[in-house]
Amino acid sequence: MQNLQNFRDYYEILGVSKDATNEEIKKNYRRLARQYHPDLNPGNKEAEEKFKTIGEAYEMLSDTAKRAQYDQFSRYWQQKGFPKQTPKAKGWGDSRTGERNGNQNVDPSQFANFEDFLNQVIGVGSRKDTRNGSTTSTNTDPFRSPKSRVEYTVPKNPPRPTRRDIEARLTLPLEKAYQGGNERIRLEDGRSLEVTMPPAMVTGQTIRLRNQGIGGGDLYLKITVEPHPLFKLEGVNILCQVPVTPSEAVLGGQVEAPTLDGPVKMTIPQGVRSGQRFRLANKGYPGENGKRGDQLVEIQIVTPKSISQEERELYEKLRQMETFKPRADLLG
Repeated sequence: MQNLQNFRDYYEILGVSKDATNEEIKKNYRRLARQYHPDLNPGNKEAEEKFKTIGEAYEMLSDTAKRAQYDQFSRYWQQKGFPKQTPKAKGWGDSRTGERNGNQNVDPSQFANFEDFLNQVIGVGSRKDTRNGSTTSTNTDPFRSPKSRVEYTVPKNPPRPTRRDIEARLTLPLEKAYQGGNERIRLEDGRSLEVTMPPAMVTGQTIRLRNQGIGGGDLYLKITVEPHPLFKLEGVNILCQVPVTPSEAVLGGQVEAPTLDGPVKMTIPQGVRSGQRFRLANKGYPGENGKRGDQLVEIQIVTPKSISQEERELYEKLRQMETFKPRADLLG
C-alpha cells in the first residue's frame, strides 16, 4: 500500500483548529492574506507562494461540502497506508450504477500523491487556471492512474487590504531632529523604511509619507524630540547653562559655550552673577519660516569640591586681602 504524499494541513496553514467555525476561518484568512499580500511584499517570491497556499486552504475550508470531503479523506494521511476499500462517504453517488453527485466512492491508495487524490476526489472535471486563462483537465476515472496535475488558485475575489492610513511614533534625539536627514524606521507590520526627514523637527509634529500605509494609504509619523542633557527648547530659543569658576566670574573674559552647531567662544563681563543670562543671536532653533531663534546662556558659578595645597594657601591669602563684604547689609 502507498502513503499519501505531499499532504497539506489546511487547518495548520490557516492557524485554526479542526473544529473552527467559518467565522474563525475567515478571520484568520483575512489576517494572513493581508500579511502576505504581494502588494505589501513586492518581489518576495516566498510571500507570494505563501499567499497562494493561504488562498488554496481558504477555498477548501470555507466551502462546507469541500471541507467535509477534505476531513473525510485527510484522516488517511495519519495512517501508514490505505485500506483496500474505503468507506463510502455520505451523500455520494453509487459507483455500481455509475451515478455521480460530484465524486465516486474510490480507493485512496490508487493515488500517487495528495494533489492527484485531491484533484480526483474533490476537484473533478476541468478547472480554469486564472493566472494565464488556460484550462487544466483532470482525469475523471478514479481507478486509472491520474496523469494531469492539479492547478491551485486563490479564491476568485480574494479580499484585498482596504486602503487605510496608519500612524507611527518616532522618537529622535535633539541633534537628529535639528539636522534631519535619512532615518531607518521599522513599522509594526514588519516593514523597514528609509525616510528622508526634514530639518528642525519638533515634538508633536506630524510627517506624512504617501502610499506607505495599508493598501496604498498614507503613513503619518508623529515626532517626539527627546529631552537633551544640555539644551532646553523654549519656543525657537534654546536655554543652556554654562558653569564658570569663581575666578572667571570675578575677572570675566572668554569662555566656551556649547551650541547645536558646535562650541563657540563668548565673553562674560567682570563680576558676573550666577543665574545671569546672555544672548547668542541666531544660535537657537529654526522656526516655521526658517528664521532661527537665539541661544540663552545662563551662567552658573561653581566651586571646586577639592583643591590643592597651593590653591588653598592662595585662597587663604585672598580671603585676608579681599575687601568685598557681601553680608555687610545683613549685619547693619
